[in-house]
Amino acid sequence: MTNISGAQIRAARALLRWSTADLVRESGVSPATIHRAELTDGKTSMTFANASAIRRALENAGVELIEENGGGLGARLRRRLELIDENGGGPGVRLPKSAKEKHRK
Repeated sequence: MTNISGAQIRAARALLRWSTADLVRESGVSPATIHRAELTDGKTSMTFANASAIRRALENAGVELIEENGGGLGARLRRRLELIDENGGGPGVRLPKSAKEKHRK
């Protein structure tokens, strides 16, 4: 499913310790679009393509987006990620090799 809420995007970025710039770089979606999407807790007005790109970037980085199932939408890490400091002083994560190879394709 491609629907992603603003709250899920915010939560996923927090889990990954990603700035908006990190998500822009990984998804190819503009900072303004991400900012507008994160202003809402519910369904965003993003296009299918932008929502898919953001979802794919977050999932490739190790986030599992939890769908509405009676307990509410959410986000969690699928696996423990190694924290690094390689992006000019900001925190980040190192993807396991298998995720890196999948991400490059």
